[in-house]
Amino acid sequence: MEGHASCIVSVAFTPDGLCMVSGSYNNTVWTWDMETGKPMEELFQGPTNLVKSVAFLSDRRCIVSGTGDNAVWIWDKKTGKPVGELFQRHTDFVRSVAFSPDGMRIVSGSYNGTVQIWNMKTGHPVGEPFIGHIAWVLSVAFSPDGRCIVSGLADWTVRIWDAETGNPLGKPFLGHTDRVWSVAFSPDGQRIVLGSEDRTVRICDAEGELLGELFQGHTYPIMSVAFSPKGNHVVWGSTDTTVQMWDAKTGSTVGEPFRGHTHWVWSVAFSDDGKHIVSGLYDKTIWIWEVEAAEILTTL
Repeated sequence: MEGHASCIVSVAFTPDGLCMVSGSYNNTVWTWDMETGKPMEELFQGPTNLVKSVAFLSDRRCIVSGTGDNAVWIWDKKTGKPVGELFQRHTDFVRSVAFSPDGMRIVSGSYNGTVQIWNMKTGHPVGEPFIGHIAWVLSVAFSPDGRCIVSGLADWTVRIWDAETGNPLGKPFLGHTDRVWSVAFSPDGQRIVLGSEDRTVRICDAEGELLGELFQGHTYPIMSVAFSPKGNHVVWGSTDTTVQMWDAKTGSTVGEPFRGHTHWVWSVAFSDDGKHIVSGLYDKTIWIWEVEAAEILTTL
């Protein structure tokens, strides 16, 4: 199947699991029909706008993408057209974007070291950028209640922010010895999973205290992490070409690594029912996996 012409850096499911979105360095965003495995719409972003991150609005209507033109874009899924003007305030690549649980706000993290919240309808920034980072912001996520934002940084730290005031909550999380490429809240909001270039994964509480043991086993950097919808499992993808699922409480592996990829895994995500995992690769392909069987269902 023809699709992206460059590496896949971000993937996400719709809540109903019927559609998936992918973002690529070839400056495009694609949506895919999960029943047929065929592309539904290609959203062109321009000649130089590397797509760094994508996310779906909970009702499936819109897609948000962060790009290499220092901007945040909103797209109508049905028409493939931009919705309103692009959101601009960052002065460097927008590496990560996420919708708030109520769909009214968007958070973006940039290589310029700032985190910004945006009004979904107006495209205007909500308050000032969150100041305090001294390195690239590589990943951002809202807590399930929308009150907090977590950010993972290139200076090896993680910060928690008050989503209303923009003030930091507590001290930076320490412990990793290299860039934190991916962060995600558990569904209950009580835990945060962190994936790092130091080849480890940590699960922490909201104060940054390590829960259980370090998850180790990969021999290359961890590029993406995600909790399962029930919060009992975590999955991550690595540049060692594998995807691995672990028990979030015991820290033990669940089954064998998902093998078959031929290049770095840059992004992973669970479907909302927890039955499938999608992985986006540097070799321009997207893989869909059956969680229980750890078997490949299709390659896009």
